[in-house]
Amino acid sequence: MQSRYELIIYWSDDDQCFIVEVPELQGCMADGSTYREAVKNVEVIIQEWIETARQLGRPIPEPAGKLMYA
Repeated sequence: MQSRYELIIYWSDDDQCFIVEVPELQGCMADGSTYREAVKNVEVIIQEWIETARQLGRPIPEPAGKLMYA
């Protein structure tokens, strides 16, 4: 399943991999050795984040689309 949450993707020299953060889901992030692998991995993590939030009775933010940063 492909989510509609905004993803921030960048290369980490320290980790030697791509990092993907999901700003709307606190603490939700993944990595991968390639750009595509990182995005594929974060899709799994997003679903796990949502399942865990449901189990704990926590609110699940709706995807807001493009976020604005200063």
